[in-house]
Amino acid sequence: MVLLTVMIGTMASIMASTIINVAVPDISHRFGLGQERAQWLSAGFMAAMTVSMLVTPWVLDRFGYRSSYFGAVLLLMLGGIGGGLGTSFEWVLAMRVLEGLSAGVLQPIPAIIVLHAFQRHEQGKAMGIFGFGVVLAPAIGPSIGGVLVEAFGWRSIFFVVVPFCLVALAMAARYLPHSSPGGAHVNQHDRKLDVGGLALLTVAVLALLNGLVHLHDATHLTAVVLLAVAMGAGVVFVARQRRSDNPIMRLGLFDFRSFSMGGWVAFIYGMALFGSTYLVPVFMQIALKLPPSQAGAVLLPAGIVLAITIPLAGRLADRLQVSRVVAAGVLLLAASFWLMLTVGFATALWLITLWAVVGRIGLGLVLPSLNLGAMRGLPSELISHGSSTINFLRQLGGAVGISIVGIVLQWRLGVHADAPLRAFHETFGLLGAISALAVIAAWRMAPAKD
Repeated sequence: MVLLTVMIGTMASIMASTIINVAVPDISHRFGLGQERAQWLSAGFMAAMTVSMLVTPWVLDRFGYRSSYFGAVLLLMLGGIGGGLGTSFEWVLAMRVLEGLSAGVLQPIPAIIVLHAFQRHEQGKAMGIFGFGVVLAPAIGPSIGGVLVEAFGWRSIFFVVVPFCLVALAMAARYLPHSSPGGAHVNQHDRKLDVGGLALLTVAVLALLNGLVHLHDATHLTAVVLLAVAMGAGVVFVARQRRSDNPIMRLGLFDFRSFSMGGWVAFIYGMALFGSTYLVPVFMQIALKLPPSQAGAVLLPAGIVLAITIPLAGRLADRLQVSRVVAAGVLLLAASFWLMLTVGFATALWLITLWAVVGRIGLGLVLPSLNLGAMRGLPSELISHGSSTINFLRQLGGAVGISIVGIVLQWRLGVHADAPLRAFHETFGLLGAISALAVIAAWRMAPAKD
């Protein structure tokens, strides 16, 4: 019941992040937005979520499981209600940022609970069950959102999270403990939040995301300045974390080989996963000229296979060395990108579906195993920090991956203006190469003694 409680809240936060995309045209029309402002409905959520993930350990230590989870779910619900009632774009964007902040706190919590509350031989199964539920959110979110927007308008998609949040709040009050991770008393150490470090991280993330967006500009001056600011803020942030008594990112985590290798996998995996979620639908519709409904039908079996694979992979993680399971999953993901190089106008739809299924099997193998493999060797007091840092790296990799895929695709489409299919093939090849890099790191996630 504890696992189900945190799964429902996390599903609500993931649905909030994905469902907005189907309402962007209506919101843009309502407030007279151009693409450069409308994209902040997604980018603002992603930036807020990325930054707030590292705050989760402090929040859990200061307020305990129940109060932390209750507060984050309540903020998510208020953001949904506030966004649905918004009368200006600035207000709606502020509510999206509020939703993102709460989502960032929520998403590391399930792995923390699994590693503390379940026996080692049950952890993979628990992560598999949790992963199955969470995968349903992005799978059904856009479909539900499309129906709601057509029937009730864009405001309705903000209210979708409300019933999930109400159920999560009721279950949290009954099933979640008051204690901090590991059964410690709430606020036992009276640690202060590293506000300066959080501010530096916020500047670095916002400058990085904006700088990558401006790489699309005709001149790159703005991008160069923003990326330089991001690098400078990042260097100062690392230096501050080394000196701080209560850092929001424990750099000592990277002294553990399994965690440092898992961090590399998380970042690269995030790049490939988020980059492909942008590239594949565009490829189907622009390069292959498939209508949206047919493109969706091609990808549907892959989503079903993913939902089936995750719980099975969770059981594998309890029986096999998780580093091998993660390596196999990343290799299958790379293979699925390279197999897309064989797709052309004459390729049968069932074959395209099969290549997509290969990639989703790979995703299913990675999802339950990555957190377990990276954090099993950590001391109990570092598990919360490990979960938030792994999620942070994956999310940051995703933001970078989307930008890189967009930049490379635009560049190659300019080079191959008369052969756009070739431009997509080269971009898929790049994603395959990026994914393959993670195989080496995944293989080295095993503890040194193994």
